[in-house]
Amino acid sequence: MNYLKTLLIGCLISTTAYAAPPTEPLTLQQAIDYALANNPELNIMQSRIGQAQNQLGLAMATFYPQIKVGLSYQHSNNPAEAFAMVIAQRRLDFTGTDFNHPGGVDNYRPQITASYSLYRGGQDTHQAQAAKLDIETSELEKSAVRNRLVNHITAAYYGHSAATDAHTISQRSVAAVQSELQQSETRYQAGTVLKSDVLSLQVQVAEAKEAQIQTANAIEMANTLLKTLLGLSADEPLPIKETLAQALPKTPAKFSTLLTQALAQHPELQAAEKRVAIAKQQLAAAKGAYLPRADAYVSYGSNSNNLDFDTSRDNVSAGVQVEVDVFNGFATQEKVRKAGHELTAAQEAARQGRLQIENELKSAQLKLLEALNRADVAAVSVQAAEEALRLVNEQRQAGVVTVTRYIEAEVARDKAHTRQISARFDALRAEAELKQATGGF
Repeated sequence: MNYLKTLLIGCLISTTAYAAPPTEPLTLQQAIDYALANNPELNIMQSRIGQAQNQLGLAMATFYPQIKVGLSYQHSNNPAEAFAMVIAQRRLDFTGTDFNHPGGVDNYRPQITASYSLYRGGQDTHQAQAAKLDIETSELEKSAVRNRLVNHITAAYYGHSAATDAHTISQRSVAAVQSELQQSETRYQAGTVLKSDVLSLQVQVAEAKEAQIQTANAIEMANTLLKTLLGLSADEPLPIKETLAQALPKTPAKFSTLLTQALAQHPELQAAEKRVAIAKQQLAAAKGAYLPRADAYVSYGSNSNNLDFDTSRDNVSAGVQVEVDVFNGFATQEKVRKAGHELTAAQEAARQGRLQIENELKSAQLKLLEALNRADVAAVSVQAAEEALRLVNEQRQAGVVTVTRYIEAEVARDKAHTRQISARFDALRAEAELKQATGGF
């Protein structure tokens, strides 16, 4: 059955539960709301947004002064160094001083230093812009995950409903065929029914029971998949509310109209465009390393031969430093090339993403059209099968047809109902896929 195949939806979402399992039967919308609040993958994407925000904070840190406090100690008997330390400590005494043999001199220097980046070839600005774009990209990626999650929940929920309806039909079929088998065995004992009719009914019972087993298993598969999507463990209960049959979706719009919607609002396409913009900013930042860098600094401290701080020995140093890399082993050149390749990859990924969205959009549109047509045909088939069963039942009561013919008509009626259920589910599933492809959830 088609709905059994649909239940094999790929799902890479982990199953850690973060909230108490629901106690009341869930409608489709309630299941979606619960998953949006509890699904681990959405929580992971929210953490990804937090990481991007932290990265922006790191990028913006370069626009602030950097302030450091430190304490250094130095001991030297080098005449030049010792003489410089004595002068810095304001202890120079020409009387009785042997400058060639000063002995060991201790120097303690507590200090506070502030530095500020004046210019880095625009690297900091480009990195900050890239970080801002990364936040927007993470939010769009979360929206894409949300769309996929809603689509998968919709498919699993309708799969559960379809399997439940099919299971009801299979139970009815098993009960009907078993009843006929019991009556036929009684008639066979009385010599009014052929042995072949009894054997045919036994085969029909086996087939009906096999269908019942398959539909029961399909219910469990759908329920397990729903638990996974909702962030529940496999052993937790998940009641599903039985609802009236959903109305069939409307005929989809033209492909050009759907494509325009997708290009305007699909989060995956927008995220791909953001990644291209990020790559451009990173390329510009890499090229900025070719330009000079300028930093300003100021340092305030005191030099002493002990740890006592005295303002009479304090001093201040301030300055500006400008430097440019003349040769660094081609490191800057390789970084620029690497950023260029990353930009090309991002552009091709965006193009590939658009092609994939177009394919998914067209596929979902065709699936929906096919399912709607099948649903129309199935509705006619059900009416015909019901009427055929009624006529065969009248003929059977009149004794002009065999019980085998009656069972065949009943099986045909059940298969028609099953095809109708499958077509309806496929139409609802295709509608959800179409919404995801257009980014419309």
